[in-house]
This record gives sequence, structure tokens and C-alpha cells, in this order.
Amino acid sequence: MKKSSKTPRRRSPAKPASRKRATAPSTDAMRPEYDFSRGTRNKYAARYREGSNIVVLDPDVADAFQDSAAVNHALRTLLELVPPSGPRGRKRRTA
Repeated sequence: MKKSSKTPRRRSPAKPASRKRATAPSTDAMRPEYDFSRGTRNKYAARYREGSNIVVLDPDVADAFQDSAAVNHALRTLLELVPPSGPRGRKRRTA
């Protein structure tokens, strides 16, 4: 087999991508299978604003309770015996 006498091509350095102008229309189109017609805006916004109060129990304490309902029951019982006082106390929520 005869080797070709061609020299290998050298690649030119990559050119930086040109920036799109802000006034240029977007080429990205929404796919037809995406249907947001029945979507709800800000469905969870209020819940997000309220925040969450996550408490991590030590393993020995967690072993004493079956689930979060048991923990809540124990804490409510404790609050009846020793009501919170001062500025750290919270108002109780009514269900």
C-alpha cells in the first residue's frame, strides 16, 4: 500500500461564538407537547414565603417516637404543662 504524500491538515483555532443581539428574535420555540394552558402561576408562593421550621432530633430522642405526629403530641402536652413565656413564646395556631 502506498502512503499518501498529503500533509495532515492543521485545524484553525476555534472562533468565539458571536453574541446574539438583544433585539434579535429567539430561535428557541416551545415544543408542541409542552402544554401550560392549565398551569397555575405562583401556586406555592405563599407556602414558600411562610418558610419552614425543620427540627432535627438527636438519634436517642428520635428512637422514642414513632413518627412526627407522636413528636407533636408530646410537645403540645409539654406546652400545656409549661406554657412558653417572654418574647420567645409563639402564639398557638388554631386548626
